[in-house]
Amino acid sequence: MEFGEIVSVLLQGAVVTIQIVAMALPLAVLMAFSFGLIRLYAPTPFKQIAIVYIEFFRGTSALIQLYWIYFVLPFFGITIDAMTAAVVALGLNIGAYGTEVVRGAIQSVPKGQYEASIALNFTSSQRLWRIIMPQALVNMIPPFGNLAIELVKATSLVSLITIGDLTFKAKMLADTTLQVGEIFGVVLLFYFVIAQFLVFFIRRLETHLSKGLGRGGLHS
Repeated sequence: MEFGEIVSVLLQGAVVTIQIVAMALPLAVLMAFSFGLIRLYAPTPFKQIAIVYIEFFRGTSALIQLYWIYFVLPFFGITIDAMTAAVVALGLNIGAYGTEVVRGAIQSVPKGQYEASIALNFTSSQRLWRIIMPQALVNMIPPFGNLAIELVKATSLVSLITIGDLTFKAKMLADTTLQVGEIFGVVLLFYFVIAQFLVFFIRRLETHLSKGLGRGGLHS
């Protein structure tokens, strides 16, 4: 098989991989912020629910979670298509790790910022969203960047539920052409490029937020 044809087929798989990342990453961020804030500020029963979610998805295999959502849930009358199952499984898994990032970043904001906002008569909501969260966001970006890269690598699991992602296309080509070296060399390059694009975006976002923080916050 010509090298150009290999690249063309793998590019189709790379597009699917990017689509999964583009859908799973917002879900992961949503879960991270939702359960991170619940863990910090909600009444105890809701905190317990958050802890169960975090510990379950961090303490079990992402592959088994994917299998459960795609293969097991239909036995309970819940049928989900493969792409949705992939997005949900990866989003929930990465989101559980992100929850601790959110919690840690908020708790890392200097205590003086809390005290200053209280002295200025800010409400709890104003204190969180106008003072604490902007500073915490800057601390969240690097670890969230690492989780985004982990998400990209975890997308290779979806090939096991027959989604035509980059890994699935690579295995299919390798089985039919036996050109293993060329195929997986291109696959490595594709994954690297996707990861580097995310790194570039995250660094730009971090720089933007840091500049914004320099103009805000409370100084005591």
